[in-house]
Amino acid sequence: MNRSSRSSIIGGVILIVVGAGLLAGQFIPGWSEWFNMRYAWPLIIVAFGALWLLLAFTTGKPEFAMPGAIFGGIGGLLYWQNATGHWASWAYAWTLIPGFAGVGTILMGLLGKEPMKNFRAGAWLVFISAVLFAIFGAFLGGMNYLGAYWPLLLIVLGVVLLARNFWQAR
Repeated sequence: MNRSSRSSIIGGVILIVVGAGLLAGQFIPGWSEWFNMRYAWPLIIVAFGALWLLLAFTTGKPEFAMPGAIFGGIGGLLYWQNATGHWASWAYAWTLIPGFAGVGTILMGLLGKEPMKNFRAGAWLVFISAVLFAIFGAFLGGMNYLGAYWPLLLIVLGVVLLARNFWQAR
């Protein structure tokens, strides 16, 4: 089976499942409460990311893993914010988006060529994202576990950048 027919089969099955679910919501009592979009609307974004990941795994196009990881991560973040009501966390939660791209890069490497190169690049993005999340979270009051010591993270990141540059020069 070639790629285009495989992609159209997967797309057709997904459209049938989504249409059947929406149709069931109109005719089956209680079905729509199970999918209460007032609280679960971010799961649509997660499902969209899962669709991209499914396409990456089934079509042989590892590039599709990148938007899948980003949409899935943002959808998960929105789901958490919607469930907790902690929308102010966007002041520092945006720093997780490069980490989502890093996860997509790692998945691209696992599915395609040059897995070690993509793993290193993706891991580096995840590391930078985690450090920035901790810095901004501590600085903007979202996470108080660092207290007055949050500038130490800047120092650690600077040392890591210098060491990485020195290591690559050799």
